[in-house]
Amino acid sequence: MKLWLLNILFIFLAGAALGQQEPQFSHNMFNNMGINPGFAGLRNAICATGLYRQQWAGFVGENGDKLSPETYSLNVDAPISFIRGGLALGILQDNVGFHTAVGLNLAYSYHHNMGYGRLGIGGRIGLVDQRIDFSQFEPGQDGDPALVSQDEQTRIMLDFALGGFYKSDENAWLGLSVTQLRQARSEIGEAMYQNARHYYLAGGFEYIYPGNNDYVINPSALLKSDFNSYQIDFNAMVTYKNVVWGGVSYRVNDAVVFLLGVKLDQISIGYSYDFTTSLLGRSGRSWGSHEILLQYCFNLEVERLNQPYKNIRFL
Repeated sequence: MKLWLLNILFIFLAGAALGQQEPQFSHNMFNNMGINPGFAGLRNAICATGLYRQQWAGFVGENGDKLSPETYSLNVDAPISFIRGGLALGILQDNVGFHTAVGLNLAYSYHHNMGYGRLGIGGRIGLVDQRIDFSQFEPGQDGDPALVSQDEQTRIMLDFALGGFYKSDENAWLGLSVTQLRQARSEIGEAMYQNARHYYLAGGFEYIYPGNNDYVINPSALLKSDFNSYQIDFNAMVTYKNVVWGGVSYRVNDAVVFLLGVKLDQISIGYSYDFTTSLLGRSGRSWGSHEILLQYCFNLEVERLNQPYKNIRFL
């Protein structure tokens, strides 16, 4: 493995000038909890959402080493009535080459009835363990000071997030959030890390197809920026009888995404494939990206039965 791999890794992770980028997901319409702490508990259900993503499948180094980034995410949130809001716990692992980041975060959202829906305003605190295994690199020349006598280096970084999320009774929603608010920085080996603030604007709604309530159309969009670069996803999904869904997304200058999924009672299972349209895909270095969604939601609303009954005292 040549030194160019180390340079590519640092470009992915970004140094002090660019800031570390957060991982992306194609199932962004299911991942509001992952980017916005204000979303915690707004579904009035206990929900666990797991995502696995393999970015740029087939991307390898000179020696055949697998370099495709892989991300694992799990978020659990629930409404808590006595604190007038919701709580959430999140775990994230992001693997890029010989770098691994493992994060743990806790979020709280305060809920307020407003207009035709509810507003959640929340904050999140998180710790991220950043690790680079320098022993896996082969220097381009002997005695390279960046790699000589290096093994695995690790640093723990503390950061915060803030967000607001409005969910209407008509199943429309809008969220605005900022993550990595503290812009924590630390030195690992010869690399200086600094988290870049990320701003997210997300919104969408449900549209019941006229004349046939079995079909529900869900258009949505997600704008992400660190003010150095911008990324926007346009999504359109169709759900049939609240059981099966399919859709397509377009991530500007990056990928066309195809989504399929099924809901089995309280469990939702989804799969997406990203057809890479950037230079990485056009050059044949990537076969695209794969992503799997697994979500379980336990609804806390008890359905009331409108049936008359008799009291035994009045028989």
